Amino acid sequence: MADVPSGLLEACVVVGAVSSTLRELYQSHQQGKIKELPLLETEVLQVHAPPFVTKESVSSETKGQGHAPAFTRIQRRRSFIKKKRGRPGTANGEAAKGSDGWGGTTEDISVPQDLDLIALPQLCFPGGLQIASEQREDSYHYLVFTDVFGNRTHAVVVQYYRPIQFSQDGGHQNGYRLSSKSSRLYTAYGICVISKYPYYNALRDCLSCLLSQLKPSWMGDFEERVKEFSAKLALVPIPPPGQLHVVFSLRPLQIGLPSREDKDRPAVDLDLHLPFLCFRPRQLLQIITSLLTEQRVVLFSCDWARLTLLAESLMLFIHPLVWQHPFVPVLSSQMLDFLMAPTAYLMGCHLHHYEEVAAETDDLILVNIDDGIVSSSSSDGVDLPDVPLAARECFLTRAESLQMHYDLDVCHLGSSTDVNDQRAQRRQWQRKLNTHIQNITLELIVNIFREVHHHLNYEHRVFNSEEFFRSREPADQPFFKKVLDTHIFHSFLRDRLNRKMDAFTRMELSTRTETYRLKSMTEFPRRPTMQELARKYTSPESRLSKRLGASLPNLEEGVGTLVGPLMQNSLKKIQVDSGLKSPQKPVRCFKLPEFPPPLAYHYVQNYYQEMITLLDKAISGVAFEDSSLLACYHYLRGFVNTVAGKRLDALEDFQNLYKTDTDIFPGELVNALVDSLQDGERAQANRRTEIKRLISRVKKDHERERTCHDDEAVKRFQLPKKHMQLEDFVRHVQESGIVKDQGTIHRLFEALTVGQQKQVDPELFRVFYTFWKETEAEAQEVALPASVLEHLEANECVFKLSSSVKTSHGVGKIAMTQRRLFLLTVGRPGYVEITKFRDIEEVKISSAPFLLLRIPSLKIKTTLRKETFEVNLKSEVDLWHLMVKEMWAGRKMADDHKDPQYMQQALTNALLMDAVVGCLQSQKAIFAATKLAHFDRMKLEVPMMVPKTTSETLKHKINPSLDRTSPQAVDVLLYTPGQLGVSFDTEGDGNPKLWCALSDGKVVVFDAASWSMQQSQLQVGSSRVNCMLGVDRQQVWIGSQDSVIYIISTRSMSCNKQLTDHRSEVTGLALGERSEKYSPKVAYSCSEEGTVMTWDVSTLQVRKQFRLSCDRLQSVQLCSGTLWCCARDCIMEVWKNGTLTRRISLPEQLRGSPTAFSSFLLYQEKEQLWTACIDVGELCVWHLAELTKPFQRIQLPDCAGVTCLIKVKNQIWVGGRSSGKSRGKIYVVDTQRHTVEKELVAHTDCVQTLCSAEDRYVLSGAAREDGKIAIWKVE
Repeated sequence: MADVPSGLLEACVVVGAVSSTLRELYQSHQQGKIKELPLLETEVLQVHAPPFVTKESVSSETKGQGHAPAFTRIQRRRSFIKKKRGRPGTANGEAAKGSDGWGGTTEDISVPQDLDLIALPQLCFPGGLQIASEQREDSYHYLVFTDVFGNRTHAVVVQYYRPIQFSQDGGHQNGYRLSSKSSRLYTAYGICVISKYPYYNALRDCLSCLLSQLKPSWMGDFEERVKEFSAKLALVPIPPPGQLHVVFSLRPLQIGLPSREDKDRPAVDLDLHLPFLCFRPRQLLQIITSLLTEQRVVLFSCDWARLTLLAESLMLFIHPLVWQHPFVPVLSSQMLDFLMAPTAYLMGCHLHHYEEVAAETDDLILVNIDDGIVSSSSSDGVDLPDVPLAARECFLTRAESLQMHYDLDVCHLGSSTDVNDQRAQRRQWQRKLNTHIQNITLELIVNIFREVHHHLNYEHRVFNSEEFFRSREPADQPFFKKVLDTHIFHSFLRDRLNRKMDAFTRMELSTRTETYRLKSMTEFPRRPTMQELARKYTSPESRLSKRLGASLPNLEEGVGTLVGPLMQNSLKKIQVDSGLKSPQKPVRCFKLPEFPPPLAYHYVQNYYQEMITLLDKAISGVAFEDSSLLACYHYLRGFVNTVAGKRLDALEDFQNLYKTDTDIFPGELVNALVDSLQDGERAQANRRTEIKRLISRVKKDHERERTCHDDEAVKRFQLPKKHMQLEDFVRHVQESGIVKDQGTIHRLFEALTVGQQKQVDPELFRVFYTFWKETEAEAQEVALPASVLEHLEANECVFKLSSSVKTSHGVGKIAMTQRRLFLLTVGRPGYVEITKFRDIEEVKISSAPFLLLRIPSLKIKTTLRKETFEVNLKSEVDLWHLMVKEMWAGRKMADDHKDPQYMQQALTNALLMDAVVGCLQSQKAIFAATKLAHFDRMKLEVPMMVPKTTSETLKHKINPSLDRTSPQAVDVLLYTPGQLGVSFDTEGDGNPKLWCALSDGKVVVFDAASWSMQQSQLQVGSSRVNCMLGVDRQQVWIGSQDSVIYIISTRSMSCNKQLTDHRSEVTGLALGERSEKYSPKVAYSCSEEGTVMTWDVSTLQVRKQFRLSCDRLQSVQLCSGTLWCCARDCIMEVWKNGTLTRRISLPEQLRGSPTAFSSFLLYQEKEQLWTACIDVGELCVWHLAELTKPFQRIQLPDCAGVTCLIKVKNQIWVGGRSSGKSRGKIYVVDTQRHTVEKELVAHTDCVQTLCSAEDRYVLSGAAREDGKIAIWKVE
């Protein structure tokens, strides 16, 4: 749906029988010639479409302004030639030129181009127009039209009956005021209100109000009243996405237009519980399955209204998946041949066609709404796969909890005497229920497709459908076999690969368990954990007796050729009391002014001005903290200013909106608005700095969207067919999902190409891939008894199992997990611990005597036992020797460096060795495998000993680049404290957070209580982040190299605000001090060219700005009411008004060198200033009272430069790099003695950033070669 200015009304069409036919029928009936009342053909009688102001009045009253007179969209229109059957007049307010009579003159009506007036009469009367002998009740039904681009238009139709009577002169008159002794006849008129937006309830209410005026009126007033009604609806603006609803009065009712929850969701203005009243939850799952598998679905009902309401509800139930096929909820009797279409579709028709449709067409899913039955036109019955078990059970449990009876909720309330109060109460109840239902159905979609992202390769846009399918439970595979190849799923994949932050992503992230998050922090190849195996083997019949994946699946065939899972589903049991935590957001209503006479231009302009005045008042009354509501008001006022011709005012509103909430910024509308500026307006816009920036930004965004390829096709993983050089090999391995890390893949390439030309042939890759998958399959068959499982930790996985061998502790199989080796004894299965990897002292190959032979054996000596464990592994001994040594080295490095990723990578290396030996099957196989012994080689080449001080101080390491193909530099770190007792529904989860800015504007967020990754998809522009600031508990400010300050909401974890006042890269942020409790909170920012800005945090407005003369301004701090600014060549103390008070230049001994200040720190308690330089390994300490030269210089051992300083308790922590080989070093300096207390080495690249976690821990981040975050204890 395009974000263009549009009112509620697209067009209003009146359909009925023509007067000449009615006259003939009336006369024949009066003469007694008709025994049975016929069905009449219908035609379009009237068309009313905006604009409604006459051209003459527009040209005379808007001369030189050139703006639209009412809400309308910039679109092509076409001409519709309509025969004039009634009184002269046109839909557009133009005086008709032609005959006055009932003859065949025509008129040319301008209508929207995508409006099909040819088929409309049939859809307004899908069962035909039946003449009646008595008055009938008004009947409403709903329509949906879809154009060739998939854009939908919605309509509400009312059929109402009037008596057929003609005056003596042949004129058609109002039957209510003529009496006749003869029996009366009644004919129906269909009034169809068409809108681009699905406001079904609101449009039905509007038509109800219209009928209350039409019924007592003369037929001669009919067209004028309909036209005036249409013109009023054209004045109603559509509410923006968010929490602001629009309410207007159309006597006798007040009508509300609910807003969309966000830009990606349609408005919901229907009763979503209707499908639950018509069908049991299991049947609803059948219907949803038929949509997800793209069946041909036909809805049936005796009530035309139910068809569209049920169909639209189903579309909302599968959101954010979007139905890609024909969608025609109402078919007239003449349109039944549409059901012969070979493609998937969702259509609806009258129940009396049920038998005919079922007999004529095969393979249809027939949904009988009235009887609540789902069946098939095939003789075999309904052949739909079941929804995956875990998701199904959760949905059924949720559905049982729905409270769908309004009377039960209001039985304790008295009767309202105001119909509008009653309606508002019902709307509120319905909105709450709709939200609950949408959460239930969204959770169903999330539970079905939650694990899709595990099988996506974002870099190469590949989905490994084979592996995903094989990882599903056998009972769930029929469902996914049909779903994976559908258009609807392909579109869903495209959104996932584009990292779209939609409702699915938000719920998927918010419902991850802590265990799931911690598991996602590892790179372990996929294997079932002991906990999952225990669940899997609780009953004997659930054991898998067949070896899975015995041969490589043909990747060019469909997923139906695959059998058996390769990974346990993490959704074995879904906690049904978790997940649906999203609270109902408070709603505000904006009441439109009373409608003016809508066909007079100056009244319409006054109406717009009155609306703008009301919006001005509303905006002034909104608290600045309520930014989402403020954004809605700016959006709405921008719309109204646009159609009122106040383009510059509209651009100013959209500029304020852009600052307040970029999530709902209507880029397409603003771009069209900019294009419509006249020369004089454009000149004025260029003189207004903020508007000029907005125009530039919108044009750049529009050009980028026009040239970007977000809709790039999703590729399915296929085995290579050509020989691969290194680059192609890296891509195919990453696409396969085996491993992402480029360094590991390079070593694998070396292993597979040992002793030959440096390229991998496709057959070797196929065999390697086969072996890897077979190994995964074998892990599924490990049936460990409970007596063994109790010795292992819940998250341990068996990664390698030997054949039966003789050991010093009996006969059995050697099992390897990520933590230990143990013996699984044969016969009666038992557990004998061999060793944990961290306890190994020595591993070597020996030989054991057997009769007259010497059999190769592996000896493992541990620190916990005196005796050596020996196992006769025969031909496997060399491989196990390599694997155990690699795991031992990885464990040692992981323990020494407090970095679990070393162990994860060692495990990957060991499994790759196994696969390489398995696929090469030659003399060189073991030698090739040694290429993957990365950590074992490091142990021999480089001393692994970590300095004692470092080891004692270092607590843990985390890798923020885990889901990337290579390490990313950690540019900035920010710790934000938590808040105990905070409800998730109101303020987030309450836990402390660690914010980590990586290269190219990526921000990763960790839960600092568990160090698990909470958010990995935040993107703030595409440039380097220079600084971050926690302004309050609700927002984090991020300064970027692209000159923008991005504001992230800690509640929604999304970036929806931007401050764009800086003209060059933002380098520093600081929070102001509050002089009084209720004084406004301020923040300070600086940019590299020397500009410093003071911000009002609540209004996001610049309160003051000034510019300093310096060489690259790098940071700003506030101390005792003055600002301290650090540049490369100086440090300045500045009053808040910009007046320079003191300036400190580089120390005298450094002035001739090419160095520069890198950072500074104010130690207020001691009135000291600490400074550091880029290429100098020393700190300078200055007295604030005497800044002519430093009184103390502190030499930092083996330091080539300092990048950052922070104060923690009574210590100064210094981050920099060592001399010689660039390694990250951290120095802890005692502020009393001015000496270096500790020298810490834990990064293989320069330390770029430091931050403190409540003075208990210090966190350091390193440059790209290392890319890790170290967590240090503070003493």
